[in-house]
Amino acid sequence: MAVFHATPQHSFSPLSLSNFLHPTVSTAPNSIPWCHFRPLRSRKASIAFNGISRAIYEPRSSQESNKPIFKVPCSSRRFLPMESPETSPSSREFLLLKSSASDGATTSPTLSQSVFSVIHLAVSLGIILATDKLLKKAFVAAAIKFPSALFGMFCIFTVLLALDSTVPSAATGVMNFFEPALLFIQRWLPLFYVPSLVILPLSVKDIPAASGIKICFIIVVGWLATLCVAGYMAIAVRNIVKTEMTDAEPMQKPSPFSFVEVWSWTGIFVASFVGALFYPTALGTSARTFLPFLLASTVLGYIVGSKLPGSVKTVFHPIICCAVSADLAALAFGYFSRSGLDPILASYLTKASSNPGAGDILMGFLGSVILSFAFSMFKQRKLVKRHAAEIFTSVIISTIFSLYSTALIGRFIGLEPNLTVSILPRCITVALALSIVTFFEGTNSSVTAAVVVVTGLVGANFVQAALDNLKFRDPIARGIATASSAHGLGTAALSAKEPEALPFCAIAYALNGIFGSVLCSLPLVRQSLIAIAG
Repeated sequence: MAVFHATPQHSFSPLSLSNFLHPTVSTAPNSIPWCHFRPLRSRKASIAFNGISRAIYEPRSSQESNKPIFKVPCSSRRFLPMESPETSPSSREFLLLKSSASDGATTSPTLSQSVFSVIHLAVSLGIILATDKLLKKAFVAAAIKFPSALFGMFCIFTVLLALDSTVPSAATGVMNFFEPALLFIQRWLPLFYVPSLVILPLSVKDIPAASGIKICFIIVVGWLATLCVAGYMAIAVRNIVKTEMTDAEPMQKPSPFSFVEVWSWTGIFVASFVGALFYPTALGTSARTFLPFLLASTVLGYIVGSKLPGSVKTVFHPIICCAVSADLAALAFGYFSRSGLDPILASYLTKASSNPGAGDILMGFLGSVILSFAFSMFKQRKLVKRHAAEIFTSVIISTIFSLYSTALIGRFIGLEPNLTVSILPRCITVALALSIVTFFEGTNSSVTAAVVVVTGLVGANFVQAALDNLKFRDPIARGIATASSAHGLGTAALSAKEPEALPFCAIAYALNGIFGSVLCSLPLVRQSLIAIAG
């Protein structure tokens, strides 16, 4: 039987793999075939190449090479039997290339794995969406005004805690199962806010210019005031409890957008745009027919906006690029079809489940966003428990301040009471802000959604500079202040540059909306807010 002994060569070239291992052939009867390998001596020698310092590794001495370091059976397919030293270099290179190709084939995902990943995403996301729809129907049938998705979030969080205390492996399994759906929601989260901005030209038509200026004033001043209150409160509590910082659970980031996605959505946009021009009611109604190209234009705007340089994003946020892209597509279609802009925008967000538009599809994910908070909070449960005093105190006080200061400023500057009440949840994520305004009568939900998004954009663009000027150095204070004043968009902007603040942003982002919803569900609080607003 043949035994292969790997002996290093003494002539060294950094680009030749044959310098690392070069076997010689000997025979040993009645023996098991083994391949003996020795690593090279890890002594580095620096050489200069075109002015750049390079590090090379020298082989072990001949005395060291007489002792094999480890051996494996030659029958293993991971090692290819090589020829004698007389073998030509071309033959050795061919064998090495073959080995590399074999290794690459084992690491690349197979078609079955890709199909399974798609099915896994569809099932996990489908369960979350179906849960949200069933809860909505049940709450409507029971005439319950409390946000159904918020109730579902509490239930999921409670179940996860119960499983973790009794069968930890089951809790881990549930988290792993829903991980693809959670990454999907995280990846496309800004898109779910866009419909309110897209139809903004329709929403502000009936609002006087003076009222619009007053609302903008409340947005800017209110954002900065809430940021200060949340940040200083977090610092004050931190100085009292003196809890040491610990590492948070790692947050997995979604994958970047690929060229395949760009070209796929481009093809959908072009085909559906041209088709809708010739057959405006091909899918039964104009809203359904316009849905593919309006949805594609929105998605393409977000993908392009997310690939812009950081300096451009500070002025032209991806969500603005997203809304502008959809509005331009609607304007172009209105021009070529001679129907005008307003009918196309009206088809974008119909708010009718039987005749949905592109905006209805996107906003249909808002409930799933709230349900996903349960998984985020469970993942950071140890952090929440450790810093509960700072987090809960800051969030509760900043939420109360945000609601009552908005009502007070609106009354002080003479804003119409119905508009003041409509913008009360300006610092709460859209998904819950729209649920909060349903507690009040005579509100404009389109104005609510638009103000919430604009508040988030203000925070996304200026939050880091504001935190630096206010001397907020603690990541807990920075994260809580950002999420409490600018919800999801501010959170995304800060966490992109300061990942250590992301866990506190995520926790405060969820708790801020939760506590605001619970607070506004109380009749006494609602009556006091209405009385202050006038």
